[in-house]
Amino acid sequence: MSANSFDARSTLRVGDESYEIFKLDKVEGAARLPYSLKILLENLLRTEDGANITADHIRAIGNWDADAQPSKEIQFTPARVIMQDFTGVPCVVDLATMREAVKELGGDPDRINPLAPAELVIDHSVIADKFGTKDAFAQNVELEYGRNKERYQFLRWGQTAFDEFKVVPPGTGIVHQVNIEHLARTVMVRGGQAYPDTLVGTDSHTTMVNGLGVLGWGVGGIEAEAAMLGQPVSMLIPRVVGFKLTGELPAGTTATDLVLTITEMLRKHGVVGKFVEFYGQGVGAVPLANRATIGNMSPEFGSTAAIFPIDAETINYLKLTGRPEQQLALVEAYAKEQGLWLDPEAEPDFSEKLELDLSTIVPSIAGPKRPQDRIVLTNAKAKFAEDVRNYVSDDEEAGKESFPASDAPACTNGVPTRPTTVTTPGGQTYEIDHGAVAVAAITSCTNTSNPYVMVAAALLAKKAVEKGLTRKPWVKTTLAPGSKVVMDYYDRAGLTPYLDKLGFNLVGYGCTTCIGNSGPLDEEVSQAINEHDLAVVSVLSGNRNFEGRINPDVKMNYLMSPPLVVAYAIAGTMKLDITTEALGIDTEGNPVYLKDIWPTELEVETVVASAIGQEMFTKDYADVFAGDAQWQALEIPTGNTFEWDSESTYVRKPPYFEGMTMETTPVSDVADARVLAKLGDSVTTDHISPAGAIKADTPAGTYLTEHGIERRDFNSYGSRRGNHEVMIRGTFANIRLRNQIAPGTEGGFTRDFTVEGGPVSYIYDAAQNYQAAGTPLVILAGKEYGSGSSRDWAAKGTALLGVKAVIAESYERIHRSNLIGMGVLPLQYPEGATALALGLTGEESFSIAGVTGLNDGGIPDTLKVTTDTGVEFDAKLRIDTPGEADYYRNGGILHYVLRQLAGS
Repeated sequence: MSANSFDARSTLRVGDESYEIFKLDKVEGAARLPYSLKILLENLLRTEDGANITADHIRAIGNWDADAQPSKEIQFTPARVIMQDFTGVPCVVDLATMREAVKELGGDPDRINPLAPAELVIDHSVIADKFGTKDAFAQNVELEYGRNKERYQFLRWGQTAFDEFKVVPPGTGIVHQVNIEHLARTVMVRGGQAYPDTLVGTDSHTTMVNGLGVLGWGVGGIEAEAAMLGQPVSMLIPRVVGFKLTGELPAGTTATDLVLTITEMLRKHGVVGKFVEFYGQGVGAVPLANRATIGNMSPEFGSTAAIFPIDAETINYLKLTGRPEQQLALVEAYAKEQGLWLDPEAEPDFSEKLELDLSTIVPSIAGPKRPQDRIVLTNAKAKFAEDVRNYVSDDEEAGKESFPASDAPACTNGVPTRPTTVTTPGGQTYEIDHGAVAVAAITSCTNTSNPYVMVAAALLAKKAVEKGLTRKPWVKTTLAPGSKVVMDYYDRAGLTPYLDKLGFNLVGYGCTTCIGNSGPLDEEVSQAINEHDLAVVSVLSGNRNFEGRINPDVKMNYLMSPPLVVAYAIAGTMKLDITTEALGIDTEGNPVYLKDIWPTELEVETVVASAIGQEMFTKDYADVFAGDAQWQALEIPTGNTFEWDSESTYVRKPPYFEGMTMETTPVSDVADARVLAKLGDSVTTDHISPAGAIKADTPAGTYLTEHGIERRDFNSYGSRRGNHEVMIRGTFANIRLRNQIAPGTEGGFTRDFTVEGGPVSYIYDAAQNYQAAGTPLVILAGKEYGSGSSRDWAAKGTALLGVKAVIAESYERIHRSNLIGMGVLPLQYPEGATALALGLTGEESFSIAGVTGLNDGGIPDTLKVTTDTGVEFDAKLRIDTPGEADYYRNGGILHYVLRQLAGS
């Protein structure tokens, strides 16, 4: 029960139902607040307990100073938690382990149970092994179940063992699309109360639901577990960036073009740790699907959230997707009662403001390795010619004759070229070169949730097929929609056969290519690429294009709208200017240009209006948690604690709580630590966290081989996230990682200074040697360390390798928080200082003094860092809140929660 210090408790009647609500207008200053802060204010009013959440916290939001830097800590209690299976499996593994640990500490294991609704969608496990055939989907699902049976059995057990935990089975859709189409409430009803739907999710693209007016963001699995167990999320009241929209999108542009422009603008402006909120007259011109596309990309521009207020468009979307009439009425009545309904003329207080005229948007793509690197489509050919030089050998760039004659490096019009002949198993031949499109994937929640761009892709395919165009034979083409509704409207509109004709057959309902589950290329294509070191590309309608993420054979990756993905599959190369040069030749021998097959806005809207109906959503989500016969036939153990299989290579009991007692051990300084990795700027969690395929000759591959697993059954790192032994071995093992203390290497290598001379070694092997010697480890990094996905294993793996501290120039919010949640100190160089400026090579040993100051209950501003070479500096301690300090003092967030629950 709320302490209700502001007498805010009231009743809202909607139809025949009455709901308890907490009125925002009872707090002075509430009316001027941005929409997102009003959501936080209501959260505090409803959860005020006089201890963790007090009247002073509530007043702090009411008195929010838009110009001030964040300094006031609050405790945010999300209404629910959402997970995908890669990050969700470790959550359930940890909950199962905590049940046993509570029992060992003398507590009740049933206390370990979600206290907030938790929903997990299995969407990350399907791999696009099979493609380009009508039965690709069925074959990939069969392979998925074969690879993941142990994980799926474990998740089915969790669904029966834990209250308030539901699982959406495989083959249903992508978590964020399922969230906006079905799971999101916009206004929650629970225990007779109505309040804003809020959430945290174990995927950074949780922010997609911001398009529905729902405040939520991605957290690490560690924080999500704590939220499931009733722990509020500790945060500072953020700065809020107001992003004013005016005008309308011009013909020929898409939501993808819009979101790539917004990503570029906001990344340039700097919004890390801030809320972004859209307002103004232009908001009404942005369809809900486009709002969701923008919200989805929040991690790409670095903000915590990117939210749109509730308006008539929100209600229309909720109606289209089959929400009950009472829910629609409640959302509208609640939003208007609380001042949460969009006023297009309003100018709330904002910390910073940007503005975009939608009519200025032009067709764009982004790449070759970062989402914020937008390229105007008309410049794509020229920009590729410039960027490819970073991906070819120095000898080739110089044009030296140091290759065999068949591989003689050359340049055509200044662009590196290495024409390579490929012979298919059927005896056909074709030629590929740098810039060849090896993967063309309509994939990811970002765009497959948007019917406008999906229909545009299919209409473009139809026009291309009718003119006799085909995809190039070296292009792996895949279609992986975010929900079954997409195929429903494709079928109803008669568009599926045209996509099939171009090779864009359904491969699965899941993330696939966007998370690295692109599957293998045709063997002869892969062989040609690797033997001749070709810089080939992928084109995808996704949100991530970091190096090494999409496919191990592909060096350059470009984000773009679904219709452009189809166009580039036909073109087959990035060396073509698809805005002016012909994509191909029609059946009558005439050149076909992009403008000849690009669908008009009216054509797209006509199909959307006629082919998409409420009954599709009602049918596809009628029994969404039941699963198919294959899911229901899985055998599962019973009981409230899990029966661990010592032979399992998928699900193992982690070591986090071994030897844990109810009493905390005082934290200590770090002495004589060695550097495990010295890294540059923009090292993402994709570089740190295990992801993608497992190679046979790596520590993880060796582990699996030693446990009797055949190479063909290795599966991906993501599918084995429930096995800490595999994940530790894959941490910092990304094939594109460049560790500066092991120059000349690329991948998971370091130097092992436990051996004389410090020879190059696998990072995992060196870490094991350091741990055996009792030597702590540190990581040195540059700017934006840990940007990218909110992957808990980026922090878990770091901690389990023995890393005690990270020293970086700056951090992305989620990873810094997760490091603390695993007991790792995040430190920051003094303003203006870098490893280079300080003369650090990574060969030093480091000591960190002042950590013990945390034992007194405070948080030191800085810690003294010294090296055995005489370098010393005061590093800023990036434990930002008292709550984070409590977690660190306990050894991590899970230890803190466990002691709280066992003690009660």
